[in-house]
Amino acid sequence: METVISRSVRLIFSGSIAALSLGLMAAPAMAQDANVQRVEITGSSIKRATAETASPVQVISRDDLMKSGKATVAEYLQTLTADGAGSLPTGFGNGFAAGSTAISLRGLGATSTLVLLNGRRMAPFARADDGQKSFTDLSTVPMQIVERIEILKDGASSTYGADAIAGVVNIILRKDFEGLTLKADTGISGYSDDKQHRASLTFGKGNLDEDKFNFVINAEYTKSDMLMNKDRSDRKWIGKADLRPYGYPIGTQFAGGYINGNNDANAAPTGLIRDPNTLNYVSLPGCSTLSVSSPQDPKGGCLWHHDQFRSMQPSIESVNLYTRGTWQVNSDTQVYAEAGYSKRNTAFTLIPPSITPTIAFPPNAANPNGVINYGSGAGTTIVLAANHPQNPYGVPVRVRYQAFDVGPSTRQANNEFNRIVLGVKGSAMGWDYDAGYTHSESKLHLDYSNMLNMNVVKDALGNPNSKYFPYYIGAQAGKNPASLYAAMVTNATSDSTTKLDIVDFKASRELMQLPGGALGLAVGAEHRRDKLDNPSLSGTENGSINSSYVAAKGDSKVSAVFVEVLAPVIKTVELSGALRYDKYDRFSSTTPKLGAKWTPLKTFALRGTYSEGFRAPGPAESNADSQSTGTSTVRDPIRCPNGTPLAGATLTDCAIQVAAVKIGDPNLQPEKSKGYTLGLVWDPFNDTSLSLDGWKIKRSNEINPLPYNEAAALPTAIRADNNLTINGVVVPNTGTLLITKAPYRNSSFTEVKGIDLDVKQRVRLGDYGRATFGLTWSHVASWVRAESATVQYQFAGTHGNCDTSNCAGTPKDKINVTGSWDIGNWNFSGVLNYRSDMKNILYEGAGCASKLANGADAPNGCKIASFTTLDLSTRWNVSKQLQLYASINNVTDKIAPIDPLTYGGMSYNPMDASGAIGRYFKVGASYKFF
Repeated sequence: METVISRSVRLIFSGSIAALSLGLMAAPAMAQDANVQRVEITGSSIKRATAETASPVQVISRDDLMKSGKATVAEYLQTLTADGAGSLPTGFGNGFAAGSTAISLRGLGATSTLVLLNGRRMAPFARADDGQKSFTDLSTVPMQIVERIEILKDGASSTYGADAIAGVVNIILRKDFEGLTLKADTGISGYSDDKQHRASLTFGKGNLDEDKFNFVINAEYTKSDMLMNKDRSDRKWIGKADLRPYGYPIGTQFAGGYINGNNDANAAPTGLIRDPNTLNYVSLPGCSTLSVSSPQDPKGGCLWHHDQFRSMQPSIESVNLYTRGTWQVNSDTQVYAEAGYSKRNTAFTLIPPSITPTIAFPPNAANPNGVINYGSGAGTTIVLAANHPQNPYGVPVRVRYQAFDVGPSTRQANNEFNRIVLGVKGSAMGWDYDAGYTHSESKLHLDYSNMLNMNVVKDALGNPNSKYFPYYIGAQAGKNPASLYAAMVTNATSDSTTKLDIVDFKASRELMQLPGGALGLAVGAEHRRDKLDNPSLSGTENGSINSSYVAAKGDSKVSAVFVEVLAPVIKTVELSGALRYDKYDRFSSTTPKLGAKWTPLKTFALRGTYSEGFRAPGPAESNADSQSTGTSTVRDPIRCPNGTPLAGATLTDCAIQVAAVKIGDPNLQPEKSKGYTLGLVWDPFNDTSLSLDGWKIKRSNEINPLPYNEAAALPTAIRADNNLTINGVVVPNTGTLLITKAPYRNSSFTEVKGIDLDVKQRVRLGDYGRATFGLTWSHVASWVRAESATVQYQFAGTHGNCDTSNCAGTPKDKINVTGSWDIGNWNFSGVLNYRSDMKNILYEGAGCASKLANGADAPNGCKIASFTTLDLSTRWNVSKQLQLYASINNVTDKIAPIDPLTYGGMSYNPMDASGAIGRYFKVGASYKFF
């Protein structure tokens, strides 16, 4: 008989006790109640008769996914209140891991969130995020066959891996389907663009009880159109790079072609050449035929903006195939096999290339620094030769040119993922066991078009003896022969792979009866091998193309054993404990996990956990051959101290995008973590349930690159030679910041803490059906990163940490409010999504990260406004076979708040993508043939 408290948890998690099962074979009933079926819950290998555990677990049902109107698993998970900074959205096309998607629980990064498929690991995406963080690509998971998703929020799972520092996301696919079902849906925005189409076919046959077998096959196809930033030109600031109409200066991060001042200018489509007498840059003619930006630069540059070219959302075409077979060999033994395949082709459009990049690569004999500054480097500066037809000065001159004649660069990321699982499970000698072998592999092919061969560019502009000279730029580019472009323009490609092989075994049983019930024991072991081979794009190994070197390689082996005990010491108290030992190639760890649950009343329970985690340095961090160059927005501490530009500098220097070179260090030590939760589960009234959990995670000895703002202050920073003149004296090494060196290191710690509230209310409406309402709220009380004992950064409520993916920020509050009404054959549902405002500062105590042209803090007095959207959906069960459904995302067509700092979206925050795309409609149908 179901207890009140178990019903409480069942309502809180929006699913039945059975829905919390990992889908393992039903175990024999507990001795004290032959009608209670035991299930296994994510985070524990011990089966139990009630759903509540000491650990907070959020369960998302198949019904929740359908009601949301979201197209993919990733889109849905990124709306969760527990997701934070470091999450990878679909539209982040200029990131390291473009073409992938990921979730970042607690904002601790995708590498600290363990993603499982049916309780087992998957091979990570073949290119690390930020060049450092290995993660699982959610795009490989087929949406239509998901049974449920379980999210373990207290982290550091002794069962699944001590590296699950922020938590576990366990995606569970259907295993027992019978029949044939066809689903199809199509979506379109309120602007009649951004079309998305999806179709899936699911076939299952066999009943384990009657036929002794079951197999299920699912095939899913999706296609999404590319959406350009300029397609939202009438949506206020959305997708706009030119923010001058809103009071911002000319030099925002997605602008180019403007002249900063003496000896300083950005690349322009006409070409800007430097007067050798005044050192001022002047524009070649023809700007009106190349740039659509208006008004133009008052200093005479040829201003242009990135939204002339860049995509907001990529084009995507994907295929997902999944099959599982289960055979009941006898009453005690079951054999199963899974196979999955995913192919996803993603394409982004970016801007045309600049001919004067600053790029980094591994040092060599010819270049021991490993950096080439083509704009103003000694011996590497690209110039127009004295006799170049477009050079009126008669001496070689510097040039700043954005090669519109070459055209925008496209980035294609084609990812293939496959996975095979072979396993056996059953009962023997009083034990329930499960053993299996998993092989998983990810292959990524990158193809970047319209890249430049820098040696040809340099000769074609500055060497009269070259067969490619002269290269006409800007408005005169039509004079160039095809042979020049054939030699100068190239595609850069790379082929990366990751491989994962795992052998695992686990078993559980009851040992003895305690006053509160049976003492449960689980043991397990696994051995896994990871391989990563991520070569850099062709041509980046020596600086010969206009892109920096990004590569990682590694091979690691991990063996682990664990033991877990569940002890209901008395009727109202349950204690749990687990111990895991991991042996890596160079490190080992022993990590405990403890839990307690006290149920003094049938309607009330207190719970808490303590856990420890461990993450060894990954191949991108620890291999000396691994190197990457990332970008972030920083305030130049030299040219803009205290947020005010010095004479000769500009407001652009106060929020400048800077590149940082990060190199693997074999001497890095592992990260360690400690996590705590304390909470309650309560049924205050009939049909009302709530849970409240406080949480804290401290990750010590953390592996981070040197913060970009600190690296910018070092003398190793690479700067242009437009040095400042202070009190009549030219000060060396004060030019425009170009690139820094930010090596990986073990910094002190990161500590995050907050609370989660989950409330469910069911309303019985008699003849008018039934309704369910819910509220989920996550509050981040503190998010501190300590680089040392004296240097700490508080990110909670701010736009930081901008050193991580897309600079989305750390809002203190995220809330989801849900409502659902079932009446007859109809269901009507709604979701209200809210994120709180953020200070537009890089960390607490820092000056405002963005300024208006008049020097005022921006936006809104240095605050990114809060954002709320409403999504609605409906379903109609026309018959037992046919179901029709429809949804509207962002029903009120809410416009995302202006965000001038993030680089993950053009003038809007990537967390608010629905407010950039606008109102979105979707209709679909599902038909079950038998």
